[in-house]
Amino acid sequence: MNLPKLPPLPKPSLSMVTRYMPILQWGRQYDRDTLTSDVVAAVIVTIMLIPQSLAYALLAGLPAQMGLYASILPLFAYAVFGTSRALAVGPVAVVSLMTAAAIGKMGLSNPADIAIAAGTLAFMSGGILVVLGVLRLGFLANFLSHPVIAGFITASGILIATSQLKHIFGIKAEGDTLLEMGVQLFENQHLTNPITLAIGLGATAFLFWVRKGLKPLLLQVGLKPRLADILAKAGPVAAVAVTTILAFAFNLGDKGVSLVGEVPMGLPPLTAPSLSPALWSQLFMPALLISIIGFVESVSVAKTLAAKKRQRIVPDQELIGLGASNVAAAVTGGYPVTGGFARSVVNFDAGAETPAAGAFTALGILLAAMLLTPLLYFLPKATLAATIIVAVLSLVDLSILSRSWAYSKIDFASVAATVFLTLGFGVEMGVSAGVLLSIALHLYKTSRPHVAEVGLVPGTQHFRNIHRHAVDTLPGVVTLRVDESLYFANASFLEDYVLNRVTRDKTLRDVVLMFPAVNEVDMSALESLEAVNQRLKDMGIRLHLSEVKGPVMDRLKRSHFLHELTGGVYLSQWDAWCALHQQASEADAPAVAEREDLAAQ
Repeated sequence: MNLPKLPPLPKPSLSMVTRYMPILQWGRQYDRDTLTSDVVAAVIVTIMLIPQSLAYALLAGLPAQMGLYASILPLFAYAVFGTSRALAVGPVAVVSLMTAAAIGKMGLSNPADIAIAAGTLAFMSGGILVVLGVLRLGFLANFLSHPVIAGFITASGILIATSQLKHIFGIKAEGDTLLEMGVQLFENQHLTNPITLAIGLGATAFLFWVRKGLKPLLLQVGLKPRLADILAKAGPVAAVAVTTILAFAFNLGDKGVSLVGEVPMGLPPLTAPSLSPALWSQLFMPALLISIIGFVESVSVAKTLAAKKRQRIVPDQELIGLGASNVAAAVTGGYPVTGGFARSVVNFDAGAETPAAGAFTALGILLAAMLLTPLLYFLPKATLAATIIVAVLSLVDLSILSRSWAYSKIDFASVAATVFLTLGFGVEMGVSAGVLLSIALHLYKTSRPHVAEVGLVPGTQHFRNIHRHAVDTLPGVVTLRVDESLYFANASFLEDYVLNRVTRDKTLRDVVLMFPAVNEVDMSALESLEAVNQRLKDMGIRLHLSEVKGPVMDRLKRSHFLHELTGGVYLSQWDAWCALHQQASEADAPAVAEREDLAAQ
């Protein structure tokens, strides 16, 4: 029996492969100069990332080594699939806080179970991001408005800094909200360990000074700018080294100072996420929120840095790059990651030319995980807490409240609500409320579109608001400029607006809807336009359209609306003005002639 030959499967085109693997694009031009720039940037970022990785893992409620593991393979994955030349992927403060909140609600006590939950959360987040990227749904992140994001990050920065005060004082203080943590800090203040407090405050003061004062000082003593910059970025490493030596030399662990303890040395372990449906159901919403927040934060940084070098970021491919990074973290003992703001800026300023800088950074972290982890045993947790506090306070921008109040009371309401809900009810409530507020505000604003009655600016062909400019109008004609696309949420508003306007003037015979800003007319809006046309027809008033965009006109032509329209459709408002002015003159001509005849008699 001869079976028919099946046609060969189509081979993926090179353009499709390079779309999903941008490394094939920039890798072709990779040369020695680019390698040098990337390696130098990697050295600086590695120095910065080692203490941050440890600190953020503890912030997430995870063993310190998981921060290192989350900074190795994810960076390689992003180098292959990411489009930003400067974005530095790894653990970040906000995502670490969200991870801690998600896992904390599960009531897990076994460290192994907590680690599995964190890896599963990274895997789910990565899967969500990859699916969104493949389906090209990156635009969905636009529903999270910038004021809401700014409010959420500010509130998260306050929460993170407050959560680290327990390590600075050496006391216990649990809780997910500002009030809970504040109460426990106050109640347990009498248990403060003086040595821990001295280490924490000293490290914090030193790190704040390093940020502003060390580099100018090094330049004054004659160091070259690049070396001075590297040494300034090494400030956290210096704080780690000095406090670790002090803890070892004076055996501070026996004096109540909390230490990091044993950190396993070696390669990141190969791990697998849990397939438990119960665990997935618990983690789905946190994974979705982490995906959204992580993507918005990451792509915002990437776009900002890319614009400085006239480079292009592809948001949908960024979803895939970040998704691959999270999946990589999940299978190598890590937890959710994204692009970090401060780290990416340092990477950019240090001269990173390609995502390969991230891969070289991963090699540096890998060497640290294999060789340096025994040295971290005596590292005080207060030092890592100081590192986190100094890093996150740069995220706190309370001026967003005053700026939004001055600019838009609606935006202020969304910012304030996001800030106070995050502080008062926790991270998940804050970001969930932020997403809902962003969508609700969009619907509210567009449900009441701005409609202006316009007239002709004398001596021009321009039409402006009659309440803002001295303009000419035609007797018996009203022109309404609609400044928003028409859809189900605002269709009835426009219908009511038009009918309310015409009922105030019994002399009207023509209504012109001017559509220069209307990019869409959905079915609900079409039905409202049909209703307006019919109601005006019953009143003896004609309805006209002007400046209708091509895509909107194409849609209207596929309906019966244009056939039933009582008036005309004009290319420009000037054309409508001229046509209606002429029609009015022709209609009034017999009456004018009759009056002239009577006057002559």
